[in-house]
Amino acid sequence: MTSKLSAGLASVIAATFAVTAQAADYGKFDGVTVKAKMIGGAQYEPLYALIPEWEKMTGAKVEIISRKAHFELDREIKQDIAAGTTDWCVGANHTSFAPQYPIYRDLRGLVKDDVIAGFVPLVIDHSTVNGKLVQLPRHSDISNLFYQKSLFADAKKQADFKAKYGYDLAPPETWAQVKDQAMFFADPPNFYGTQFVGKDEAISGRFYEMLVAEGGALFDDKWNPTFNSEAGVRALQWFVDLYASKAVPAGVPNYVWDDTGLGFASGTVALNLDWAGWAAFFNDPKNSKVAGNIGVIRAPKGSGGKRTGWSGSHTFSITQKCPTPEAAASLVTFLTSYESQMHEARSGLLPTRTKVWKDVVDEFKGKNNDFMVMIFQTWQQSMAEDAFTPPLIAEWGEVSNILWPKLQAAMIGDMSAKDALDAAAKGAREVMEDAGLLK
Repeated sequence: MTSKLSAGLASVIAATFAVTAQAADYGKFDGVTVKAKMIGGAQYEPLYALIPEWEKMTGAKVEIISRKAHFELDREIKQDIAAGTTDWCVGANHTSFAPQYPIYRDLRGLVKDDVIAGFVPLVIDHSTVNGKLVQLPRHSDISNLFYQKSLFADAKKQADFKAKYGYDLAPPETWAQVKDQAMFFADPPNFYGTQFVGKDEAISGRFYEMLVAEGGALFDDKWNPTFNSEAGVRALQWFVDLYASKAVPAGVPNYVWDDTGLGFASGTVALNLDWAGWAAFFNDPKNSKVAGNIGVIRAPKGSGGKRTGWSGSHTFSITQKCPTPEAAASLVTFLTSYESQMHEARSGLLPTRTKVWKDVVDEFKGKNNDFMVMIFQTWQQSMAEDAFTPPLIAEWGEVSNILWPKLQAAMIGDMSAKDALDAAAKGAREVMEDAGLLK
């Protein structure tokens, strides 16, 4: 097992973790090698530094045979499904991806009931597909708005903004205000008002949550695509206008999650809608030029009066062809354990275990880490009041793959917002008809 973390840091993490983890019984699997396909990236790598502790406790080994960005990993897993090569064991998964994978086994009966009982019940519901618990949730996702505080405290900027837009410069309450502020702050190519992911399910999800905030919906109750509505056009036009005005970097059509996180940390972006998992990274002066200058608010509202709140959970699953399912279940239990989730929560990743939510906030308060207390209080409210998932159906991935290239085409000016959404809706309707969902 390899990690991008230094050996010294990995050993410190493992030693700290071992104090409590050794009290758990993860079984003995001497000589077993568990092959795994993991998500890679700055938010996800630190957890893997704990794996040597599981290896030490169980006598097994972990071979990470793939570690990629989730969209690349999704494509690889689908290739494995087509080729019938799914005899590896543990796969990184996500509640929005899981319904399209027929390869994962039901974890009930393999993972202990008392382990499952420790998770937030709603997250377990979202991890269940066709009555089968096909994944254990690692951490949850929802985005809120990070911003550079100094920009809003600048007296000249306050005066200039008020003169141009007719209202006070303050952290935005609506997405219309975000657009105004992003255009106002932008000074390309040196500084940008905001940014967004621009391809794969990432942009499908961002459009989807903006659509909901604008009062629209992806489908009606009979699975007719409805995202090419007036609300859909307004939602997509928000991205189009920001790109056309150069208020966002020219490369956003190719951005995924690490690009936006690293972009905000570079100090060249004013407003950034992002996951809580970046919080500690953003506020660490060794990694970030905005450390100590970060404000956070709940995601703004659209014209429909609702906040954006596209949500889901990163998870781990076990393939049906895994030759050593008990060892794989032990590993997955370890990677989603209380100790593992406390470790990830310290960087801002949102836990899926009920007890961790309270304990990590108490720990931050004890260390007078007001920034991380603010992060968790903001995100806890957002998860409770703003969160909604994409349709948890197998066809969501296929619909997204039809939708996102059209969103991208509109963004760069190759199609109008209405034409792009009409074309995507036509393709999505065919998918739903072929699936038998739409009569």
